[in-house]
Amino acid sequence: MVSVTGRDGRWSGTAGEWRGPVEEDFAIGSVTKLFTSAVVLQLVGEGRLSLDDTVQEVLPDLLPEGYEPITLAQLLSHTSGLQQPSCVRPGTPVEVVQSAVSCGTPTTPGATVQYNGINYFIAGLVIEEVTGRPYAEELDRRVVRPLGLRHTRLPADDWAWAEGGLVSNAGDLRRFATALMRGGLLRPAERKLLFTTPPLADARFSYGGLMTVRLDNGVVVWGKTGTNHGYTSGVFATPGLDRVVVYSTLPTGKDVDEEVKRVKGIAEAAFSGA
Repeated sequence: MVSVTGRDGRWSGTAGEWRGPVEEDFAIGSVTKLFTSAVVLQLVGEGRLSLDDTVQEVLPDLLPEGYEPITLAQLLSHTSGLQQPSCVRPGTPVEVVQSAVSCGTPTTPGATVQYNGINYFIAGLVIEEVTGRPYAEELDRRVVRPLGLRHTRLPADDWAWAEGGLVSNAGDLRRFATALMRGGLLRPAERKLLFTTPPLADARFSYGGLMTVRLDNGVVVWGKTGTNHGYTSGVFATPGLDRVVVYSTLPTGKDVDEEVKRVKGIAEAAFSGA
């Protein structure tokens, strides 16, 4: 399923194993992280948080003693240094985090980029700690209802939660990405953070959780990919929103290289001439 909108009009279509309509609901996986980071940045804009605040300050009992301070900016940009979650077990968000750090050794925070979903479990817990409300309720109040996202929800039985548990559809993701990047959800200072990456040579995630990609045709796009319940999906846009692309595939095999090639082909075609 591919949906493309922008100054040149709109195009959408489905093929292959995608059996439903273009606007069918699907599990968006790690695209959920953008919703989580949007709420965190709203709290920053309200003065209830700072990206310089540390996990240890906001959630003092979450991480093991002796861990170096990890800032919220490092969580959102995947530079926290937390070890890859090879020991992670499903459970409550706190149990997920604690199981993930029960083995392995963290690296120095801020030193390098290491994509890690545990960063966003912690970001969800930060939201709950600061607001005093459940993550799902705060997301609904701040993002889902204001934007009229009628197909976006957090299933109660999806343990991926603030890291990758949302269900949505092409129309809602398009509306969300447009509002996020245009400033409909964030104040100017926080919107700027969406397109600001850490001063690292390998930085590819911004302080707002957006992933930046330079395509082979030279076009630079911002967005996020995600995988959950069999769907491999993504939403990307040019910075000026001249073109917004939402896609989702249902891979029928385990050939990762083929899937990467397929998604790359979608992106190159969708942003051709952008």
